[in-house]
Amino acid sequence: METEKLKIFDEHRNPIGVATREEVHKMGYWHETFQCWFISRENEVDYILLQIRSDRKKDYPNLIDITAAGHLLANETVFDGIREIQEELGIDVSFNDLISLGIIDYCVTRGDLIDREIANVFLYESQYTFDDYILQSEEVSGIVKANFNDFYELWTGEKGEIKIQGYEIGKDGEKVIIDRVANKNEFVPHEYSYYITVVNRIKEKIQKRK
Repeated sequence: METEKLKIFDEHRNPIGVATREEVHKMGYWHETFQCWFISRENEVDYILLQIRSDRKKDYPNLIDITAAGHLLANETVFDGIREIQEELGIDVSFNDLISLGIIDYCVTRGDLIDREIANVFLYESQYTFDDYILQSEEVSGIVKANFNDFYELWTGEKGEIKIQGYEIGKDGEKVIIDRVANKNEFVPHEYSYYITVVNRIKEKIQKRK
């Protein structure tokens, strides 16, 4: 995976070449990602769905993250990013059913990792149930949901923790039910401004739908 080739860009989003994934994160090149946040509505309540990253992941193992996301390869366009949903969650979603939340640039530095992302961010209104997902064990170990208003207030600072419910795949391959609280420290440390931008844009879409 570290040898995957990615397009790299300058700070103005102008393409400047191609580099391996390892080089991209070592040198801090800007690169493109695809990100899709799932929401669902149950009994008049809006929920956001989140993945739990596999303990096999090199970066941020076991942390809670975007429903489905990944790097766009050098030969891919944003439309090809839809494959991340099928690969990680085992469901087929049409790109035409995605709602654009725009492009968000952000940078996170952690140790030797310099992650400068040009994130193509989308929203998907899911009708799927937890039983429909087939998780890619190398990437995703579990999936949970949280009340969207609680999730919003977690990132705006109005709540210190939120309730999450779902399941994780245990070492024996069986589902282990999750029903507990989680705080910000359990989420992948995307830039704080990124989270604020995302929750506000999702909230706008939900309000327009109503």
